[in-house]
Amino acid sequence: MSPPRCGDERDAMTTPEHVAIIMDGNGRWAKARGLPRVAGHRAGVEALRKTVRAASDLGVGWLTVYAFSSENWSRPKSEVSDLMGLLKLFIRRDLAELHQSGVRVRVIGDRVGLAPDIASLLDEAESLTAENRALNLVIAFNYGGRDEIVRASRRIAEAVARGSLESSAVTAEVFAGFLDTAGIPDPDLVIRTSGEQRMSNFLPWQSAYSELVFLSCYWPDFTQEHFADALRQYAARERRFGGVLPRGVAQGVAS
Repeated sequence: MSPPRCGDERDAMTTPEHVAIIMDGNGRWAKARGLPRVAGHRAGVEALRKTVRAASDLGVGWLTVYAFSSENWSRPKSEVSDLMGLLKLFIRRDLAELHQSGVRVRVIGDRVGLAPDIASLLDEAESLTAENRALNLVIAFNYGGRDEIVRASRRIAEAVARGSLESSAVTAEVFAGFLDTAGIPDPDLVIRTSGEQRMSNFLPWQSAYSELVFLSCYWPDFTQEHFADALRQYAARERRFGGVLPRGVAQGVAS
């Protein structure tokens, strides 16, 4: 059975500042070809490399990818080991190129309890690229949206207990400053591949007003043409953020 494919047409479009991607379908891509799951993950890493380049080509300033969820630890130990090996290979092999291309890497997710070699690689990727400005690549690793909100709530409670924050001062903006994504704009567009239509605990706070595009292709088949197709769908939407008029129009009326 052939895996599903996405459309590949391109045209002029309004480009979102921040695109987040749920990279789904590696295992099913491999199964459709009679290959082990790790082959699908390897192909997924290659798709990630191409997507980082495509984001720059398409004018996207922020790209967030769901690399490993906090729930993925429940997968078979052999698969988790393969995924950790691929992460280390990606950083060791690609970090220099990302740095030379002006990509700034930021990692979100819980780092408490990570293996020292993984934690040090994540720290190295962030510190080496901290001053780059061509593209912001955010890697969600050991990330879960509910866990992020719980950790942020705990830090707020601790700040209130210390007396450094008044409980009455906790607004949505203040709360966002305690999230892993503090300082990162909310995603304008969230893309999920593989045909699944759910968020899977990915950026639940930040994606409250994001446009969602679900593509039928498996992640290893995702190309720049598929990326452009998702951006075209985004450009056709009217973003109202809970209002009646699109935000730009509403601001124009108000002024």
